[in-house]
Amino acid sequence: MNALVPNVTPHTQPLGMLDSVRAARRNVLEVIPAICYVQPMITGWMGSRWHMVQDPAVNKRVFLDNVGNYPKAEVMIRMVRPAVGDSLFTAEGADWRWQRRTVAPVFAQRNVVALAPFMTETAERAAARLAGDGPHEMVGEMLSATFDVICDVALSGRDHFDADVYGAAILKYFETAGKASLLDFLQVPDWVPRPGALLGRGAVKTMHSMVADAIEARRAETERCGRMDDLLDHMISAEDPDSGRKMSPTDLLHNMQFFIVAGHETTALALGWALYLLSSHPHLQEHARAECRRVLGDRPAGAEDLAAMPYVRQILDEAMRLYPPVGFLARTAAEPDVLGGREVRKGEIIFLAIYALHRHEMWWNKPNEFDPDNFTDAAIKARHKYLHLPFGAGPRVCVGANFAMMQAQIILATLLARYRFSLADAPVPTPIMHMTLRPDTGIVLKAEPV
Repeated sequence: MNALVPNVTPHTQPLGMLDSVRAARRNVLEVIPAICYVQPMITGWMGSRWHMVQDPAVNKRVFLDNVGNYPKAEVMIRMVRPAVGDSLFTAEGADWRWQRRTVAPVFAQRNVVALAPFMTETAERAAARLAGDGPHEMVGEMLSATFDVICDVALSGRDHFDADVYGAAILKYFETAGKASLLDFLQVPDWVPRPGALLGRGAVKTMHSMVADAIEARRAETERCGRMDDLLDHMISAEDPDSGRKMSPTDLLHNMQFFIVAGHETTALALGWALYLLSSHPHLQEHARAECRRVLGDRPAGAEDLAAMPYVRQILDEAMRLYPPVGFLARTAAEPDVLGGREVRKGEIIFLAIYALHRHEMWWNKPNEFDPDNFTDAAIKARHKYLHLPFGAGPRVCVGANFAMMQAQIILATLLARYRFSLADAPVPTPIMHMTLRPDTGIVLKAEPV
């Protein structure tokens, strides 16, 4: 494995059903065969026919042009529904549309910019924590930092939220309900309980009770002190501009649960991988640090600084190319269609191998190397829009993408201006995906003040 840019070794021979199940439960990325990194689309059979897509034009049809024909596959929904219910992430059709209309204004750019001072304060605290003796496990550090942001902007601090307990519940859920079951591959009906879902019930109860307590505490606080201008306040008061409908307590619980998990987990992983890649490419790190020091000096970054530090965003975009937060998606064809010149029948599964798309030899120059110049303005304009999909695409693109990128840029720029990161004497991490794409051993780095 390349220690500079860790990868998985894809299989070169077709996997049978049992081997596929074992691979999926061990690491979803191992399901992607080597041919997917050189071919735009493949078709196979496992109980029924499936297609695996790494073609930007086909992605555009699935995500945008014929999006109504490709709802999320039940095998994918089944792994997340116990945690997030019928939230914006899992809902389809009219139920999704009203939730999207309701939530989208909450994440309008003006609202996200208004939350930036919380992100700056969190970046300052994250930098202060690294002043202690190292080395530091950076995924844990970044999870703590991004969870600070979520608590500040969504929950008015950590008073009602124990981050360690909640984080442990997330990991427990990923290790149980968040893994594919043999029953899914055998297409056993949904009413048959999956063992993982049963084992994950305790984690779901923990997460839901903590979120519900935070929401109730906020309602009580609002009655005493009036409204507070943060994400939870916006969510409680949000309404569908078409119908005037507001979220029920269950809707609010499930959507806040989704935003809390997605809002800190995926950003923290992008930051962790970015810092690893910069540590293994010190000349690029020095280039980034020079930019950050020129703009920031010793102060933390704010939203107003980001336009002057384009290389920081390029680093994050490139880190999410190599390690997309969610590297593998699944859709079901509701009706017959044609994708990439191939007939797709009703009910067939479309696997969207984002990890392979982002490292594909047809689309990227030196696809397994770290090069932030893949995301200069000129490079982006010259490339198909559906080749880089860290937040999805089309009408279902991640509603909080601008929130995630702003907090990631503020935190990364602040850290690079303060510290020089280098690899510690630790195992090379392997990318492993269950629900999200994590480094299997964590990311252990030294942080030297500059």
